[in-house]
Amino acid sequence: MISLIVFFSIGAAAGVITGIPLGPVNVAVINAAYRHHFRRALAVGLGGATADLLYAFLGVKGFGPLIEQYPRVKGIVLTVCGLLLLVYGFITARAEPVDPTVEEKERRGGYFWGGFGLGFGLILINPGALVAWGVMLGTHAADATPAEGTALAVGVGVGSAAWFTFVAWAADHGKRMLGKNAVWISRIVGTVLIIGGLWFTGRGIYTLMAA
Repeated sequence: MISLIVFFSIGAAAGVITGIPLGPVNVAVINAAYRHHFRRALAVGLGGATADLLYAFLGVKGFGPLIEQYPRVKGIVLTVCGLLLLVYGFITARAEPVDPTVEEKERRGGYFWGGFGLGFGLILINPGALVAWGVMLGTHAADATPAEGTALAVGVGVGSAAWFTFVAWAADHGKRMLGKNAVWISRIVGTVLIIGGLWFTGRGIYTLMAA
């Protein structure tokens, strides 16, 4: 029992730490909070955390290194990921805050699965996440039992969810302080996504050319 708690704690710490860098899910959570509301932002974060849990579980099982064996597939996925981020970035940069009447309808339903799917997809389309979790958790899970490996992956999901929840909360409170100037957050978030999209696309093309 103690070993399960230890593995869970390691996973939770990894989930929080790896969520801190400004990645696509972080900016998507911030954008959802500023353009919509806290619940939508929370849904995006939970989607990203669920995908992190899935990739962490696959990483524990040793699937991460398999991606490295097929650089052409990795290159294609990275390029597609980059192009999708570019499109999402341009849309975000041009977006305006949601009309209050529409926002109220979203509060009553329909917001969750759209946000959840966005967060889940932003992690899922990035094979680097699977590789990273495979390398990061492989050392700790090498001699772990199946139960300990599962506890490690679940810890990652919980830690990731905790971090994204904090980001959603902070962004939602920041929106109230900025007032009308909050529209610039979408511009900044869109720019960050475009830069990320260019980086992923360039990395994907480079991987394909080197394959």
